[in-house]
Amino acid sequence: MLRLRAMVASGAATAALVMAAGAVPAHGASGSVSSAPDGRYQKEMVHALAASLGISDEAAVRRLDSQAHQQSVLGSLHTPGADPRGAYFDHAGRLTVNVADAQAAHRVEAAGLKARISRYAADELDRVKAALDRAAAQGVPSGVRGWGVDPASDKVVVQVSGAVTAADQAFLAKAESYGSAVAVRSSDGKAVSTAGTIYPGSRMDYGNHYCSVGFGARDSSGRQVLVTAGHCVESLPDLYFDGTHFAKGTTTRFHHGRDSIDMGLASVDAGTTIAPQIGTWGNGADVAVEGSRRAPAGSDICKSGATSHWTCGSITSYNYSVTYTDPGQPATLVTNVGLSDVCDLGGDSGGPWVSGDQGQGMTSGGQTDNQCDGVYGQGVSYFEPLDDALQYYGLSLNTA
Repeated sequence: MLRLRAMVASGAATAALVMAAGAVPAHGASGSVSSAPDGRYQKEMVHALAASLGISDEAAVRRLDSQAHQQSVLGSLHTPGADPRGAYFDHAGRLTVNVADAQAAHRVEAAGLKARISRYAADELDRVKAALDRAAAQGVPSGVRGWGVDPASDKVVVQVSGAVTAADQAFLAKAESYGSAVAVRSSDGKAVSTAGTIYPGSRMDYGNHYCSVGFGARDSSGRQVLVTAGHCVESLPDLYFDGTHFAKGTTTRFHHGRDSIDMGLASVDAGTTIAPQIGTWGNGADVAVEGSRRAPAGSDICKSGATSHWTCGSITSYNYSVTYTDPGQPATLVTNVGLSDVCDLGGDSGGPWVSGDQGQGMTSGGQTDNQCDGVYGQGVSYFEPLDDALQYYGLSLNTA
């Protein structure tokens, strides 16, 4: 059987995985769980719970029984990819477990619990939270009420008070550098955009797919644009960051089934800025971009993306041609990409590449057998050179 030569690194594979998991029967706790015998729970506690929920004492006991039963099932699970730290009760009282993949979802649901394929592993969110702890230790953010991992939203949630001071901005900028892994909310739970700034490397959604935010730039009229991989904006879609519209695809040189160059643009909404710093997903400070001078072959290079996050390696060559075989689409010849041993995965497309302080390109694609296992995991990947896109479209790069 022929192996696919390359994949377009969009979110298609991820979306397909989620749909497959969605087909798994979603069984909850067994309906045969009976009420606890009299005296099992403290009467005052049962009555207080019932009053707070507006239900009878008997219903409160059944609720406690159900939760205890589901927690017991969770405690007996030893399924790889299903971390108890990612478990939470939903509004219907069903214990939901965040899992890594469809196989783990099958096992969790076979045990009678609900499973959800999550974007972030518990370890990842814990690392982000720990990084925010360290940032706060450098200067306590007085306008920030608190922060912590929220399994239900699959994010680290930062809560701010009504008045965020200038002293809080460094902390919030650090929080926002983790892209969609962090949500900033007001005390009443509403989403807050503190500066309208989106960091390159963050996840951007469109339809049932996602790519990664690339570089910000301005056209000859001073209008702000996003420079991205052309296949991310092939259909000129609306683009969303953390559920909020921030840009719309306007032009692309990528077309499935036709000889293509993988560059494209999106217009950025008023009030939103693409930061001139690249988020590193917790691997040190953000990287300030000072220009777009092309690094020669053999140079060290790193990329930021929504799936494999921050990975590094070296440039192999330029002016490379590759055939992309995206499932369900005709083969597409893409020319003039850079070749690298940096590891990338589906969903990283459009994300920024940087060498030193110079922007180098946007993720275009990679081999289907890439297995990223850390910052220096090896792979075969392709990037659209940034300087080519800036020159072709007549743009000025946003720099720090």
